[in-house]
Amino acid sequence: MRLYVEVAKRAFQRQLAYRTANLAGLVTNGCFGYLRGAVFVAVYQARENIAGYDVRDAITYMWVVQALLMVVVLWGWWDVESTIRSGDVVSDLSKPFSYLGFWLARDYGRALYYVLFRGVPVFVVGQIMFGLRWPASSGTWLAFAASVVLAVAVSFAWRFIINLTAFWTTEARGLGQIAMAAVTVLSGFLVPIGYFPDAVQGVLVALPFASMFQIPADVFLERLSGADLLLAIGRQAFWAALLLAMAQLLVIRATRRVVVQGG
Repeated sequence: MRLYVEVAKRAFQRQLAYRTANLAGLVTNGCFGYLRGAVFVAVYQARENIAGYDVRDAITYMWVVQALLMVVVLWGWWDVESTIRSGDVVSDLSKPFSYLGFWLARDYGRALYYVLFRGVPVFVVGQIMFGLRWPASSGTWLAFAASVVLAVAVSFAWRFIINLTAFWTTEARGLGQIAMAAVTVLSGFLVPIGYFPDAVQGVLVALPFASMFQIPADVFLERLSGADLLLAIGRQAFWAALLLAMAQLLVIRATRRVVVQGG
């Protein structure tokens, strides 16, 4: 376990080297957050409540999503795929530790950096620009933290699986772009899933993608409590465990493929 803690620490320290890039990303987050917030304000001029969200709820939801954008990560993560294309994956797979665990630890180190240096500042920007609805209970903050930890696990497992397709195809990034575009819509990133027609809401909530943004945002807004809260976090834990197990199976198959190819 100490190995993976050290890997996470190194990943966190690595991100510290990109302070200028993070500052630029923070400015971009703030600009897009303002534009999206203005759109929600305009939408709620005609109606006071949509799918149980009033205008303040909707704006807070959007800023929670903006704050989690780089923590959870939807696009542009090709770290594993790059090592497969370059051949460096051979040495990675031969090292005496879990390949999946190594990358998961790195991702949690990266995520912690973005919680502190992107997520928190984005919340501050949102509060200054619009005024957010903050949790009234300290227990909500604990539930939110647990939900974000699981959201990172679900997102990582999904991204990792997409990256591993590079073992079987030369167009892994093309497949990944399609997959990530779908997740952008299905995860609650653009709008809450409650805005979708009733006929599809149940399906979208049952899919793993709602665990990335929809559930953490609803936890923050205290729309979930009691059994519903436990069920939502349990659903995140289920998808995290299932997707990580699928990722490990793919790693085993990929390792055999590398050996067969003489890698």
